Amino acid sequence: MTPAPIVLHVAATDGGARAGLARTPRGEIRTPCFMPVGTRGAVKHLTADDLRDLGVQVVLANTYHLMLRPGADVVATLGGLHRFMGFDGHVLTDSGGFQVFSLSPKVDDDGVTFRSVYDGSEHRLTPETAIAIQEALGADIQMVLDVCPPLPSPPEVVRLAVERTAMWAARAAACHRREGQALFGIVQGGADVAMRSESARRTVEIGFSGYGIGGLSVGETREEMLPALEAATNELPSDRPRYLMGVGDPQSLVDAVALGVDLFDCVLPSRLGRHRTVLTDDGRINLRNARFARDDEPIDASAPSPVSSRYSRGYVRHLLATDEPTGRRLLTLHNVGWLLRFVDRMRRAIEDQRFEAFRRSVHETWGT
Repeated sequence: MTPAPIVLHVAATDGGARAGLARTPRGEIRTPCFMPVGTRGAVKHLTADDLRDLGVQVVLANTYHLMLRPGADVVATLGGLHRFMGFDGHVLTDSGGFQVFSLSPKVDDDGVTFRSVYDGSEHRLTPETAIAIQEALGADIQMVLDVCPPLPSPPEVVRLAVERTAMWAARAAACHRREGQALFGIVQGGADVAMRSESARRTVEIGFSGYGIGGLSVGETREEMLPALEAATNELPSDRPRYLMGVGDPQSLVDAVALGVDLFDCVLPSRLGRHRTVLTDDGRINLRNARFARDDEPIDASAPSPVSSRYSRGYVRHLLATDEPTGRRLLTLHNVGWLLRFVDRMRRAIEDQRFEAFRRSVHETWGT
């Protein structure tokens, strides 16, 4: 494995929360950092210029979908993901494991066999091929192949996931060769605190540029998730990024940052936008509600974005109700921008030593 190209320099702490700067061969990533999901090489309804204008630092691209269409070889031929997407910021690729395991594949100690959602063709993914595919894609950060069990799962299922994840992580680290590309290990263990701690220790012993925490926010309650998350972060080194995978709701973000997490990804802002939901400082607004049909108020008067202040809720509701793509684009621009600003506010709260007050206010606003 090549030397770790990412080191996190912590600039400020407030309790367990930390604000920092991760330096990479491509540049710098301010943390905490939210990464929008560009499943097939694009965040739905947004262009690379949109991402730049919104201030997106990192985009997550999906290995599973890209390996099937157009194929990693095609992406490599066209210059790698950055040139392919027209995006000069950081790109992270997941291993494809989460999507594969959602398809109930055939799993053995060597890897997984699954069928394409596009044409039903059979494919094989191993720790080594996951590395090779992501090296061809050319992201700045790639993830090891892991086993992500659904929750709840029987203890023996979670135990097997921990064992295979550790075994596969060691194999991935042994074959990773691409210079300047970081490799992150992944911690599993379900909601079991002891297994989370064990998985984290075993992953750290292998040694990675950063550490993903997978298999959470997949069906367990918040009360189950947070102790498991804390058990993992307690074992992870302080000078490496910690990445909670697949989480993007405001309450989970502040709780995870309080436990020392630095990076997040989620489809939440774009998915909510496509389903007529607006993220605001006062909570969610559902434009499906008939009362917004004649509402001349802007999407969100408090947001600095021209999109948020220019278009009325009534207009956007009309676009969505008539299936005009512009409506989904406007709400995606707003929601992604809102969540990026939310994370910036978390960072400032840490720097100003008022993070716990900020966290309480988020729970008061977003609590159910």
